[in-house]
Amino acid sequence: MKIFPAIDIKDKKCVRLIKGDFDNKTEYEMSPVEQAEKYKDHGFENLHIVDLDGALTGETVNLSIIQEIVGKFDIKVEIGGGIRNFESIQKYIDAGVEKVILGSAAIKDKNFLKEACQKFQNKIALGLDAKGGYLSVSGWKENSNQLTLDYLKEVNDYGISRLIYTDINRDGTKQSPNFEETAKVSEASNCPVIISGGVSSIDDVKKAKELKNIEGIIVGKAIYDGDINLEELAKEIDA
Repeated sequence: MKIFPAIDIKDKKCVRLIKGDFDNKTEYEMSPVEQAEKYKDHGFENLHIVDLDGALTGETVNLSIIQEIVGKFDIKVEIGGGIRNFESIQKYIDAGVEKVILGSAAIKDKNFLKEACQKFQNKIALGLDAKGGYLSVSGWKENSNQLTLDYLKEVNDYGISRLIYTDINRDGTKQSPNFEETAKVSEASNCPVIISGGVSSIDDVKKAKELKNIEGIIVGKAIYDGDINLEELAKEIDA
């Protein structure tokens, strides 16, 4: 199973939010590039990066940081955060990222998702962020009034290459992922699923491996807060 250490970028700094709340964020000393190097040095081959500035503005605000990370390190990057048009997707692909994650824009406009999957084959990942079974959009500030599984049924045949499922109520809480809901999503999905939100321990990583159709897991705050040791976590890569 793949393990994706997370880097969330705000104002060129690594930050972690709790439940997606921009008013409840923790800033960390290491720069995003330094953090990426640390992960690479510990043997991680994949990174999950979110441009939080982009999520708010709809622009590729931290593109230069992404370019530096991809250019310096032999590491596969999936990038999300406010990606709302083909131009932004192309910029990230030109930068060398492995996957571009579409979230709110894909939920609000299914045709955009469909066309993106056709235009950028095997490059488009779908980020589904849910609260109480319903998808949230616009930096998790709005309820889309769409049930996660209903939406997934509608877009399942578009050619999405990866699905990242996050339970917002668990994100940043270190209370373990919502394995029950994730299992429903992974069983319904035509593409491999990445678990996100609430990972607190190596045990959570081991439990994720027991689910069907799971490609990997994203680990964020538990690393930054020292709850998970990177050496121990690296042992779980593809184990």
